[in-house]
Amino acid sequence: MHILAIVLQSWLLFSMAFFGGSKIVGAKHQVELFDSIKLPQWFRVITGYVQIVACIGLIVGYWYAEIAAWTALLVGVMMLLACLTHFRVKHPIGKIFPAILNLLIAAAVVLLYADELSNLFG
Repeated sequence: MHILAIVLQSWLLFSMAFFGGSKIVGAKHQVELFDSIKLPQWFRVITGYVQIVACIGLIVGYWYAEIAAWTALLVGVMMLLACLTHFRVKHPIGKIFPAILNLLIAAAVVLLYADELSNLFG
């Protein structure tokens, strides 16, 4: 089970690094995406930095599982909001798929580390 959690955590790490980095540097597809979802470009940059912070949490999470769980929860919330935003502007499923996939992977990481979260509260 632990190996599966690390593999999924690594997927989230690389995904957040790629998408967060491309948002920060202003990659054309990210600029166009934020135009299409009717959000300002400064929000694209803030979103990118939040994704990079999530990368840091996921790296630290290799040694502290509770940090990985909390960070995966953060990523899951971000991806849920991304899905809702895509649905709001009626994007095709192809544009929504990366957010849906990362939402499901983040949920799996949270579930795999659920014991670590419960240890914090009881």
